[in-house]
Amino acid sequence: MLSSDEEFLTVAEIASILKLNQQTVRNRIDHVALPALHVGRRVRIRRSNFDQLLEQGQTRRAQHPAAQQSPAQAFWEGELPPAPLVPLERE
Repeated sequence: MLSSDEEFLTVAEIASILKLNQQTVRNRIDHVALPALHVGRRVRIRRSNFDQLLEQGQTRRAQHPAAQQSPAQAFWEGELPPAPLVPLERE
């Protein structure tokens, strides 16, 4: 049951806070990484669920910095140095 003092956020608000595209936030909701309430075509996220997601993310990152990411994603986020270039052998 919902309490009357519970705060809800929109996809746009979450995207703004995280500095992400709104579609990225919607993708996380679709993949159940972020629980959300659907009211018709509108989507609302409980502030408590969002805060919990942030807390879990910080804990995971602290324990395993690149374990949750692909090597490409880790590279683009600056957590993985680029592989050295190897010259091609010419015949």
